[in-house]
Amino acid sequence: MPVSDVIRISAPVRAVARRLVATATVAAGVTVLGILTGTGVTPAMADLKLCNTTASRVGVAIGYKDTEGWASEGWWNIASHTCETLLKGVLIGRYYYIHAVDYDRGGEWAGSLYMCTDDKSFTIRDTNDCEKRGHRRTGFFEVDTGEERDWTVRLTDPDGEDKNQ
Repeated sequence: MPVSDVIRISAPVRAVARRLVATATVAAGVTVLGILTGTGVTPAMADLKLCNTTASRVGVAIGYKDTEGWASEGWWNIASHTCETLLKGVLIGRYYYIHAVDYDRGGEWAGSLYMCTDDKSFTIRDTNDCEKRGHRRTGFFEVDTGEERDWTVRLTDPDGEDKNQ
């Protein structure tokens, strides 16, 4: 068989082979993309987190305003040098309020906005008449998230960094 006949016969075979390789490459790429966007890799969630960078355990309460009005919740017990998510999902407000207590050395992170708290786990609606309703009136400090979708507050020792970032 002359060489020219082999070339004529194998040219269509090479074209089909190229198409098969291209199809397989695209299919592999789509499969990898599916894995990355499916169960393999998920987008980062937007949350309000608090990191305790102190040497002590701390108790944390938060306050915020939502569609139903003012609310305060607590307590999150956060170990030294760890972070916890206080609110999951995209932040719906610009301002949040924090009150924290140093369990090991005493002291607190407080502010001039007063909300209601309790000694044990709580969710309290409204900020008025805390004592009359059987709660404590507690000072919270303000956290301005600048309308970011995700924010982390860092509690530091008194001689450390700023309270939020």
